[in-house]
Amino acid sequence: MQQNLIQRAMAWQAEDPDPETRDELAGLIAAEDMDELTARFSGTLQFGTAGLRGELGAGPMRMNRSVVIRAAAGLAAYLKAEGQAGGLVVVGYDARYKSADFARDTAAVMTGAGLRAAVLPCPLPTPVLAFAIRHLGAVAGVEVTASHNPPRDNGYKVYLGDGSQIVPPADGEIAAAIDAVRSLADVPRPDSGWEVLKDDVLEAYLARTDAVLTAGSPRTARVVYTALHGVGKDTLVAAFARAGFPAPVLVAEQAEPDPAFPTVAFPNPEEPGAMDLAFATARRAAPDIIIANDPDADRCAVAVPHDGDWRMLSGDEVGALLAAHLVRRGVTGTFAESIVSSSLLGRIAGAAGLGYEETLTGFKWISRVEGLRYGYEEALGYCVDPQGVRDKDGITAALLIAELASALKADGRTLPDLLDELAVQHGLHATDQLSARVDDLSLIADAMRRLRAQPPTVLGGLPVTSAEDLGRGTAQLPPTDGLRYRLEGARVIVRPSGTEPKIKCYLEVVLPVDTISAVPAARTEAKALLEAIKADLSRAAGL
Repeated sequence: MQQNLIQRAMAWQAEDPDPETRDELAGLIAAEDMDELTARFSGTLQFGTAGLRGELGAGPMRMNRSVVIRAAAGLAAYLKAEGQAGGLVVVGYDARYKSADFARDTAAVMTGAGLRAAVLPCPLPTPVLAFAIRHLGAVAGVEVTASHNPPRDNGYKVYLGDGSQIVPPADGEIAAAIDAVRSLADVPRPDSGWEVLKDDVLEAYLARTDAVLTAGSPRTARVVYTALHGVGKDTLVAAFARAGFPAPVLVAEQAEPDPAFPTVAFPNPEEPGAMDLAFATARRAAPDIIIANDPDADRCAVAVPHDGDWRMLSGDEVGALLAAHLVRRGVTGTFAESIVSSSLLGRIAGAAGLGYEETLTGFKWISRVEGLRYGYEEALGYCVDPQGVRDKDGITAALLIAELASALKADGRTLPDLLDELAVQHGLHATDQLSARVDDLSLIADAMRRLRAQPPTVLGGLPVTSAEDLGRGTAQLPPTDGLRYRLEGARVIVRPSGTEPKIKCYLEVVLPVDTISAVPAARTEAKALLEAIKADLSRAAGL
């Protein structure tokens, strides 16, 4: 078995086009590091509805040029089988390690397969790529990004010509086409023949952002902004200037792209410590709000003044604020969210007489809701202009939250004031998460198995009134690996993460509130309930 493993590694090394990963693999082979070689060659990095995502390195279980070339070849074969031969594939990329290389390889493979390829002019936000697909009439798009994953990760996100991320059965068909690629020698990769787009596509995206805001609306909000070492800064600053907002105060230490993400443990606004430099900047600059993008700028985080300092709003709070703002503007259409997001959106939509739908997690599902006008997910993702970008977009969401903050400022109010008003109108909807990151993925399967075998009957002192195994599907939802518990005045959903080695539990408590003055006490009660539910759920799942 050891000799077979080494032979497989040597065969992979022989056709690896990247000197860096060839040398890495040569070192593992020379050292006969069987543990590491086994980890690299125990299978292949699986292509699914999130595309590919994983740690950079040599071998089929890592992200590298060999894996990306195979993925691109499979996508090209799928497109041709779907009658799209000669169609345009747009390729975007972020500023992570190897992103530009992976983008170039993708363009070369598409060109060699008889498709046309166009690469965005530089590292740009993911929503610019999602916009460019429909703007340019492409048959597909690829974004090379690992979003907010750790520095040593990268990924490969695939969109089809409708501008939305792939869903079944397309993901399975593309995966099968990837598996059919036996050797890189069978994949033509010319040195030229694709187009490198000019700045026109970015200008078109920025022009489209005009549709997000209301003509003549207040544009006075002062913002501290952090790009978290990602690619959002230049696009967001240009969008704010175009709209007439004051220039954002930048968190200088995090303004420029840096694939090492040196100031944060994880480049995710939700992670502890990620916003510390933004808070420090805000204490000096005294803005109205703080806005953060994740590294590929498809997510948007917001912080507000609180008790003499700053606090992050949850994704659900921002989602409700944007919904309330759109309702006040008189929009029509359907509001949609994933099942793990707060049920407050349904209350807001219902009170306004608007359509409302729940979907599975991910904007690949939210963006497909018929008549969508606004969609959001609790993980800081907001689609505020589905006609322009059929995906989450941290740039346009930032514009809309800045417009809302400006409108409230003109009335002597703040974002927290509006949250309190929504609590009185619709009930206080308090949400929280329990999540656990693991090194051994079997621990996640064990936890899900334990909860299926012995579903809890009481959580946080509240009786569980129903327990649904979402793996069986529902009348509204296709099957997914998840569990949903309904309690008296609360809800819990448990699922494995689709992009990280985590199990995630989403908790919501809903309490009636009669007056603004009663909101603080209700928040305290809700927080205690959420903590009690978390403790009981953690024990039940063995976390």
